[in-house]
Amino acid sequence: MAQYGRSVLYHNNGDGTFTGVTEKAGVAAPGWSSSAVWFDYDNDGRLDLFVCRFVDFDKSKNLPCALYGKPGYCVPNLYKPTPSWLFHNNGDGTFTDVSQESGIARHLGKAWGVVATDLNNDDKMDLFVANDTVANFLFMNRGNGKFEEIAALAGVAYSEFGRPRSGMGVDSADFDQDGRMDLFVANIDHEKYAIYHNNGDETFDDHADQTAIGKATRLMSGWGLKFFDYDNDGNLDLMLANGNPDDLISSVHPDVSYREPLMLFHSDGKTLLDVSADSGPVFSRPLSARGLAIGDFNNDGAVDVLVSVNDGAPLLLRNTAAKDNHWLGIKLVGTRSNRDGVGARVSYQAADLKRSLMKVAGGSYLSSHDPRIVLGLGKRTKLDWLEIKWPQPGGGTERFMDLSIDRYITIVEGQGSRKS
Repeated sequence: MAQYGRSVLYHNNGDGTFTGVTEKAGVAAPGWSSSAVWFDYDNDGRLDLFVCRFVDFDKSKNLPCALYGKPGYCVPNLYKPTPSWLFHNNGDGTFTDVSQESGIARHLGKAWGVVATDLNNDDKMDLFVANDTVANFLFMNRGNGKFEEIAALAGVAYSEFGRPRSGMGVDSADFDQDGRMDLFVANIDHEKYAIYHNNGDETFDDHADQTAIGKATRLMSGWGLKFFDYDNDGNLDLMLANGNPDDLISSVHPDVSYREPLMLFHSDGKTLLDVSADSGPVFSRPLSARGLAIGDFNNDGAVDVLVSVNDGAPLLLRNTAAKDNHWLGIKLVGTRSNRDGVGARVSYQAADLKRSLMKVAGGSYLSSHDPRIVLGLGKRTKLDWLEIKWPQPGGGTERFMDLSIDRYITIVEGQGSRKS
């Protein structure tokens, strides 16, 4: 658990209880930590841990910030940046801090969100980190435990005007099905959110203005977010949780609100369209939303959404948009590969529908998601085949035929599938 002060690790005892093992495991990560991600950076089959660290702050360093004579929100550029943490899993319940030797600690940021994904199809998991008021990071995994930070060269560090933005939530998905993983980051008002299209050469172009994203988010401030197929038509859609960090923002910018609505973008397989107004009354409700996590809490195949609200009760949104479409849900269990199957590539075909996706790790903002993957089939009543390409060190590819649909199954690496 990431938090202000130090991170905390709880060991699952398997009997409904947990034991605090932070000191024993060696992952305290002192400071103000935010998002975290489990991923296997060195392909040894064990999940390692990256922890975002925000600014250098404690109560003794608190600065008085005011707006029109009232105490107000402090912009993060008043505080010093800090290095994030990378911990290597030793396989015995302990971790080694490899932040320095990996190259991670050489880069000082103000990190809020992180997603682990393979951006150059080399079977090594990379990291995209959203920073607040300083340049974002793109840590490319070069193997041998080393990362190279290339965000500026890749075109994902700054805005189109060459200025750092206030990055919060992030995610990665192949939203246009060209075989390359793209990136998304939500920013603060008057900055627009960015949807970075992967060019295949470790560079990216921001397609916010080529989709509905740019116009719709220009005055918004975004936090939790996630690509998922909410209507099970086979295309990855996008949901955003919004809310300005400054409760006095309207005093400075009358066109910006502290509480803002959730947003939903529907994909037709190539671009994203804003369908918030047609997706239920909750999308017209102003919120000070922060975290957003997805998960099928009632196991009906329609992926639901949980949204945390600043100084308010969380919202659990039951999905009714997918009830008329078919689906298959899968839980991946690695044996040689990491147990959660992070980095696995899942491909499938149902008649004319052929799709491929990757199981990324992390994403959103201060949130964790249902580890299962739901594959949308639309009106198609038969799945022709399903293929799993496991991450290293397993690395094998398994194909499954004649799978029943509209149910959850578990696929164990090298052992076939079974009904969940």
